[in-house]
Amino acid sequence: MSTRWTTVESPVGPLLLTADPNGALTSLSVPGQKNGRVVQEGWQHDPGPFRDAEEQLAAYFAGELKEFRLELRAEGTAFRERVWAALDDVPYGATVTYGEIAARIGAARAAVQAVGGAIGANPLLILRPCHRVIGADGAMTGYAGGLQRKTALLTLEGAL
Repeated sequence: MSTRWTTVESPVGPLLLTADPNGALTSLSVPGQKNGRVVQEGWQHDPGPFRDAEEQLAAYFAGELKEFRLELRAEGTAFRERVWAALDDVPYGATVTYGEIAARIGAARAAVQAVGGAIGANPLLILRPCHRVIGADGAMTGYAGGLQRKTALLTLEGAL
């Protein structure tokens, strides 16, 4: 069975959501995203599996939801999956540094660049909050969806 997809409008632009045949979300991408997904031939447009995600995203952007409760299924290396799990633990309205994420997964300080690469490869923008990771000096650093979106998301959450 093929990948299912739909788009959802949001204050940061249209969001492309994909799901596996069981309905678990596999990606959330924005236009112009570095390594973002685009609709492929053979994918099935089906908004049905995304109703919960659409409702929760609307509540998030309205400032009414602080934690998503959706089934996410992103596949990556064991290292990337550890980094992504650490992202899931960063609370709404908070920020952490790349070094803090490295420490949370037990990686050496030298692994900060690899942590940054794993965060940049996060296929579930917004849902898996990679926008909450900032530079050690507090600077807004890399975000696959663009720094303007990262700033907008952190402002929405009250972190800026």
